[in-house]
Amino acid sequence: MNSQEATALCAYVHQLCPQQRFNEHTPDVWGDVLAPYALDEARAAVVTVASRQAFVAPAEIIAEIKARRAERIELANIVYDGDPTESGAESAARLREIIRAAGDGLTGPSSVSRSLGTAERPALPPGADHGPYAGRAAAVRAAIGQMPADRDTTKDPRGRACRRCGAAPGTSCIIGGRRSRDVHPVRLEDTKRAAAGLPLLDHDQEEARIKAASAAALDLARHDDQEPEAEAS
Repeated sequence: MNSQEATALCAYVHQLCPQQRFNEHTPDVWGDVLAPYALDEARAAVVTVASRQAFVAPAEIIAEIKARRAERIELANIVYDGDPTESGAESAARLREIIRAAGDGLTGPSSVSRSLGTAERPALPPGADHGPYAGRAAAVRAAIGQMPADRDTTKDPRGRACRRCGAAPGTSCIIGGRRSRDVHPVRLEDTKRAAAGLPLLDHDQEEARIKAASAAALDLARHDDQEPEAEAS
């Protein structure tokens, strides 16, 4: 709200509440307090407040604006699954934009079923782990973190299942109990080897080989430490 709009709002309040006193400084003061809000929503709030009492204060206008915005946000039934390509900060910023648009009344009210899109219900991917959920909730949960359809599965690690966490093809890895933008190293390595036409490594055997080699090196080091003592005796 700018200074001209604040002046218009004060004139509007004075017409609704002729007994309320105003002077030449009132629009400036009200403009400072109501600067973050639009004139239209302030006028609507004034009508509501003036319909129940004889005087209207800026704080009461703000309280009414916030109440109506909260009501519109609740009726919008916002659903945002996020995007696996976004960072946490980007997802949070995107969600704030959606909530702000709902508060401004740009999205309009929506039922829960409409927000979830009952016209075209997403199918559960084969073998997807949807936890304790069932039906529609399971389908929505399974869609979270899925790979976009236009992504190259021969180059994107999410195009194949993860041997570390068991994430299904097309979904993000589960790290620390949550879907993550990053993938486990084994999933990335498997993708690179498959693209190069190389066989996948058996990481259990590789780990066992490394442990055996480490144990052998440790035994050899101990043997070398004991040889001088044997010669001295």
